[in-house]
Amino acid sequence: MPKIPDLFATLRAENRKALMPFVTAGDPDLEFTAAVLKEVVSRGASLCEVGIPYSDPIADGPVIQASYTRALNNKIKLARIFDTLADTCPALEAPAVTMVSYAIIYRHGIEKYCADVAERGVAGLIVPDLPVDESPTLAKVCEAAGLSLIQLVTPTTPRDRALRICETSTGFVYYVSVAGITGERTQLPADLVDNVGWLREQTDLPLCIGFGISKPEHVRLLAPEADGLIVGSAVVKRVAEAADKPRDEVLASVGDYVAELIAALEE
Repeated sequence: MPKIPDLFATLRAENRKALMPFVTAGDPDLEFTAAVLKEVVSRGASLCEVGIPYSDPIADGPVIQASYTRALNNKIKLARIFDTLADTCPALEAPAVTMVSYAIIYRHGIEKYCADVAERGVAGLIVPDLPVDESPTLAKVCEAAGLSLIQLVTPTTPRDRALRICETSTGFVYYVSVAGITGERTQLPADLVDNVGWLREQTDLPLCIGFGISKPEHVRLLAPEADGLIVGSAVVKRVAEAADKPRDEVLASVGDYVAELIAALEE
């Protein structure tokens, strides 16, 4: 499986951009999580983000919060998620990263968590509740394990702090498009393109934009400014339909949606 820096080097050489769908581990169950990961990659997704369910999610809106609640109500366990990652990630033709609370990493053991996910084919970590001031320890462990540590910059991040975040991130920088929580939006902030443009001048790391992206027109607007786009709530909402509809139908719906966004990305 290609590592994240290698992936973006290839994409840049080919003048292509990445689409990164988000999937909640264990919603509605881990078997379907694995199926969704395989489906979105087969439709052209360049990376996958796997959310580790947590009872107090950070910055997640109602759609993703509800998916975490469903997974936790089904008694999802970290060990079973690791088993699914081990069975799925090495065969994917795209890197996968975990979106995970630092509380989960700390409770599991920093070195053990990094070793466990690396052994199972995971390429990196996104840790939304880890302040940049407290990231050096995890950054060193990730580096030793061959993992990227992807950190987040938001519209309200002071510029001096954004520079520090870029200096300590590896793989790519996750730019949060809005000051708020995840969720589909009809419009994105008017200053988003300018903010990303400023950040582009400060770092050579790839920039991936997330939060609120759900429509082809969002993709067309942001593709010239970003190296990748992250789509979460709109994917999770479609996956949730597996509770009431045939799973093959839901899987096709998710795949068609991802393919539609990738088509817009390549226009």
